[in-house]
Amino acid sequence: MNHYETVFILNPVLSDTQIEETVKKFEDFLIKNGAKMVSKENWGLKKLAYPIQHKKSGFYHLFEFTSSGEVIAPYELEFRRDERIMRFLTVKLDKHAISWAERRRTKLKAKA
Repeated sequence: MNHYETVFILNPVLSDTQIEETVKKFEDFLIKNGAKMVSKENWGLKKLAYPIQHKKSGFYHLFEFTSSGEVIAPYELEFRRDERIMRFLTVKLDKHAISWAERRRTKLKAKA
């Protein structure tokens, strides 16, 4: 099992319900295909560095999960097919990135 992290940006014109449905759709896709969710974060509405699809902001979300490599291609295909997704990036984490992510999560829990 490999450790992955996906950051995706949702269209800012979506309602809260539509955002929740979209996030749930991708989480369910991962779980259905045997992935184990490590962490989910909603970073909220953020200003973009440059316009994407004539939009200047977007809703950011982060998924951290473990999965086999075969799941990633169909997972990214689902992102490409969904018109609510403006951008996405999935990266495979190495041992240093995994430890950094754990430290970051610990700091977030301490703040909450």
